[in-house]
Amino acid sequence: MNRSISGIASKPAFLVPLLACGLISSVQAADLQLRLMQTTDLHMHALNFDYYKNTEVNDFGLARTATLIRDARAEARNSLLFDNGDLLQGNPMGDYMARSRGLSYGEIHPMFKAMNLLGYDAANIGNHEFNYGLDFLLKSLAGANFPYVLSNVYTVDGDDDPANDRNYIQPYVILDRRVMDDDGQWQDIKVGVIGFTPPQIMSWDKGHLEGHVTVRGIVETAEALVPEIREAGADVVVAIAHSGIASSHPDGLKENATAELAQVEGIDAILFGHAHSVFPSEAYEGFPGADLEKGTLHGVPAVMPGFWGSHLGIIDLTLTQDGDAWTVSDSAVENRAVFRREGRDSIPVVGSQQDIVDAVASEHEATIEWVGQAVGSISSPINSFFALVQDDPSIQIVNNAQTWYGKQIIEGTEYEGLPVLSAGAPFKAGGRGGPDYFTDLPAGEIAIRNVADLYIYPNTARLVKLNGAQVHEWLERSAAQFNQIDPSSTEPQELISETHPSYNFDVIDGVTYLIDVTQPPRYGDKGELLDETAHRIINLGFNGDPIDPEQEFVVVTNNYRAGGGGNFPALDGSTIIVEAPQTNRQVLVDYILASGEIDPKADDNWSFAPIAGDVQVQFQTSPAAAEASNAERFEFIDTLESGFASYRIPLSE
Repeated sequence: MNRSISGIASKPAFLVPLLACGLISSVQAADLQLRLMQTTDLHMHALNFDYYKNTEVNDFGLARTATLIRDARAEARNSLLFDNGDLLQGNPMGDYMARSRGLSYGEIHPMFKAMNLLGYDAANIGNHEFNYGLDFLLKSLAGANFPYVLSNVYTVDGDDDPANDRNYIQPYVILDRRVMDDDGQWQDIKVGVIGFTPPQIMSWDKGHLEGHVTVRGIVETAEALVPEIREAGADVVVAIAHSGIASSHPDGLKENATAELAQVEGIDAILFGHAHSVFPSEAYEGFPGADLEKGTLHGVPAVMPGFWGSHLGIIDLTLTQDGDAWTVSDSAVENRAVFRREGRDSIPVVGSQQDIVDAVASEHEATIEWVGQAVGSISSPINSFFALVQDDPSIQIVNNAQTWYGKQIIEGTEYEGLPVLSAGAPFKAGGRGGPDYFTDLPAGEIAIRNVADLYIYPNTARLVKLNGAQVHEWLERSAAQFNQIDPSSTEPQELISETHPSYNFDVIDGVTYLIDVTQPPRYGDKGELLDETAHRIINLGFNGDPIDPEQEFVVVTNNYRAGGGGNFPALDGSTIIVEAPQTNRQVLVDYILASGEIDPKADDNWSFAPIAGDVQVQFQTSPAAAEASNAERFEFIDTLESGFASYRIPLSE
């Protein structure tokens, strides 16, 4: 079997035979230094531009990473540049190219217009590359002036004989490079590059992939092919893994398998991604096998440089010649950021490279025009003025979209048939953002750009499996949003806790419940259990009946929450059943596009339990709330020096 040729090698230009071996000097050489540079999870962010907010930003964009690349390349005698996938999807330019404009063979995708200018040596394919289907993928990759590798995806041949399976894309490439050693002498080396993608693509993009390709595990594929790469003469083997690291794995093929990959003999360096994180960093303190000072996983130098071009990952290898072979004798790892944090602000560290900006200018301007066009309409206004005190349309539309998406993504899986719930929170609800930090969309046409008002974070969708008792605890944790109200007091009492961030006030749709704020909170602001006897969530029901504590549910949420963000009970990553391919924001865009006209009115699945007595409960919101149609049940009190307005909420029976 010729593993270097895809089953569809006749079209894509990047499917090339392995390069012939160069001669290695027979004279004993000095050490040589080889710099490996990596970008990953660019998600179509060629520029430092937020299409949802229609403004430039400071903390991402390949145009700015390009400055780091060129600076890092100038520092090193010998360097190679790689990309780790999740390139073609992730912001409106990606959707514009795939869903609106389209692409033909012979045309160059804008990301490759930019990347070809930077001289990439090879690249890997991430899971999101499959989101638009195989045809679009191949048309896009054909425009790359560098080879692509992907080892664990195979063409379906229908003969049920895995021994003769052919890789869909060439599994690895061997790069012949002439480099200069520390004595200034030229040497010829061969660098083997192998790529991996998460096996879960077969679930995430089943509709595009089923019947066309099959997938194998990352580690088992590496164990089979790394010796083959060595036998082909590779002096150095670089593994590009679109896979994170995890201390535990759900049943089945491992998605985040990089730590295990590092234990495969014969791999000299690992460039990894997928997790939208930075390694080495404090986030991985105590991770088994990780040396954060040295930047290694089980002794193998490894780097993960964030996402959207926020960082450039660098591994510096020292190669020592042993006879006719080169071995890695030392290494250093670092990540360089395009920005720095000062409080809540992102301060640019580097500027953009003008040739990158110019290369994608036409597609950039077309995307701006596209996102400004209406993609649907809402039949009633959406605002978040009262999102913390009643069921609210700004959360309802997100939960409706997530429920719609969740039902689709579990179709045909073992979880099909389980009830699908959705958890959403009010992101723009005043607080530290100030009295203007609220969503306020009028009825009528809605553009893709407006989605930023409804979902401001670049989270990715996650599905977790919980039982009724765990859903109850989730809501108890959310109910820490409220101060305890004394039903015997006739003095004004503030309802909203100033120390509890609104993004941790999850509303779960698909169940019904009341919140009794006269009870003490069960959990604190950081998720700590305060009182195991306290219960604010009452009358929790499903389908009109009290919820069964043993009933299993699928709940759609985001990667932050499902992975432990906010310290919610049973949400520590272990209950995740699907790490979905879409961002939550994109789910909302797709829902609007599919629905046309939407009625976003809240379904009132939750409310506060009535309080006996003459209590005066108040809260703060925007002064603009007075003009909102859903302000009728609230009594305006006063406008405060802070700029917020104070309102009274009727809770007495």
